[in-house]
Amino acid sequence: MNKIKIPLYITLGASVLFSLFSIHFAFDVSVLSFFVSAAVTALCVWSLYFRTFRKQQYESYMISLKLLQYLPYILLISFILRRAGKNGTYYWYDVLTVLLWCAVMIGRWIVLYFLNEKRIFILMPEWKKENKKSGSSLIVKLFGAKRIVFEVLDWVDALVQAVFMVLLIQIFIFQLYVIPSESMVPSFLVKDRVVVSKITSGPKFPLSDVGIPCLKKYKRGDVIVFRNPHYILDRKSEVRSVVSQIVYMLTFTGVNLNVDEHGEVKADPLVKRICGVPGEQLVMQDGVLYSRTKESDTFKPVEFDSKYASWNLNEVSNSVKRGIQYIPLTQNQYDVMLEVEQMRRDFSLYDAAFETISIAQSFRSVAAAAGAKEKEPVEIPLDEYSLFAGYISNTRNLVSSQDGADWFSHFMTDWRAVGQIGRAFVSSGKDTSALEVFGGDYYAEANYKLNIMIKLTAGRLFLRTAELLAAGKSDVEIMNDSKIAGFIQTAEKLHFYVLILDQRNMPAFPANEAGGKPSYIPEDCYFMMGDNRFNSLDMRHSYTQKLTALTPDDPYSVTYYSNMKPQYVHKKYILGSALYRFWPLARRGTVQTQ
Repeated sequence: MNKIKIPLYITLGASVLFSLFSIHFAFDVSVLSFFVSAAVTALCVWSLYFRTFRKQQYESYMISLKLLQYLPYILLISFILRRAGKNGTYYWYDVLTVLLWCAVMIGRWIVLYFLNEKRIFILMPEWKKENKKSGSSLIVKLFGAKRIVFEVLDWVDALVQAVFMVLLIQIFIFQLYVIPSESMVPSFLVKDRVVVSKITSGPKFPLSDVGIPCLKKYKRGDVIVFRNPHYILDRKSEVRSVVSQIVYMLTFTGVNLNVDEHGEVKADPLVKRICGVPGEQLVMQDGVLYSRTKESDTFKPVEFDSKYASWNLNEVSNSVKRGIQYIPLTQNQYDVMLEVEQMRRDFSLYDAAFETISIAQSFRSVAAAAGAKEKEPVEIPLDEYSLFAGYISNTRNLVSSQDGADWFSHFMTDWRAVGQIGRAFVSSGKDTSALEVFGGDYYAEANYKLNIMIKLTAGRLFLRTAELLAAGKSDVEIMNDSKIAGFIQTAEKLHFYVLILDQRNMPAFPANEAGGKPSYIPEDCYFMMGDNRFNSLDMRHSYTQKLTALTPDDPYSVTYYSNMKPQYVHKKYILGSALYRFWPLARRGTVQTQ
């Protein structure tokens, strides 16, 4: 038994010190930490040291064995409880506690090695004689129960220990991750199963910053699993996340406490692909990702991104398509999107400047002939849906109000005179390159043009409606007018494009500083997107929408409901890297990152 003394003393001594470090006087859940760790430590000392080793009682052997097997797991729960209260702990305090836990874990392995049934009889030959006299195994003698009861208890014990061991493996080494959504189609389909390596991503002990340092240098194209920054990542949420993970494992995936305020299971963690790295500013337009750095201040296409970005799922192979539950755009809708984008690229702001003036003047003449009498202020919604959907009622309001023609003139023409962008186009006498005016920002240029395209279409629609109203036409006759039908067709295409605007594009990110000075993704931070760009609520978006102007340079800008709010993620929130898809077998293989 002398061979076991040193590791035994280390194990029990470290456990006693761990319990002392768990003492806390706050009146919250953290006060339980000491009682949990002290109770299991006291039981181990009593059974393992005093009864099994000091008195060498054969009957206490199995109790000691089980207590020792569970000791580090219960101390880990105590570690979590100590940090689950309102007040945190100092880093040095966490370091010492983790070192004590590691000492318990290592010492326990050594002691259990010698306590193996094959070796313990060599160390304690008299126990072997007692076992033979009993005519039964140690376990059966200890419990003195029927075989079926023993088998059930043995299975429960094995399962619970397996759960804790798997939990430790998932925290520090690797995790088997089930793809929950279609944000990474066609790279991953729903219910694909992948192996996620954690050991190189700097895994930490729960609710602390103590752990293995991050050894991985992330690069563009890496598929990673990370905490969802759309949710609040404070102490309370971290405690809930850790507790839910333990409960989820102990109930064999039967109970998931990781839910939001509505009771829905949180989309946390996320699996996405790294698309932006430190030192870059990004912008995405028409499905093309552009990047610039301090060394090269011109936005250039990121060719690597086009290898994985998926826009038209109608073109994927039939074998993959059969596994896709939702295809965001039909082929016809995809073609309409391309048509609108080409219309915008061909759109002449210089020509639009003169047409908007002509439409405003013509509308004023029609309104004057109608003899507007109302003095109520004009209230025409500027969101693009209401602008088009209520074109008849909007036109009536403008024609009947004394201020209607003035409002319409501001709406159609103020973009020309307010702000340096509009003045640059008008004063140049030609179509000056929009990118020159916008400092190379493809997104700002495109949205500025889209704003004027919608204004021009709405202006044509309002003017024609006003003319038909002046001619005494009914609403039905107005809707059946051939010119109106043509304008509505264009409006529908523009409306559809606005609906997918935030999935197809992204403003310059990080946003420029005051004065237009570029900002860049900070060190150790990354920007992620899903491969399935039309069906990925990723780091481009927030979970809420707000009414947003298409361009801030126009006081009468058209608005739309946007959830665009790009953000980067610090590497401390990265949990691991996806390495290998092992299910389904037909699609097994390494995760492509190059």
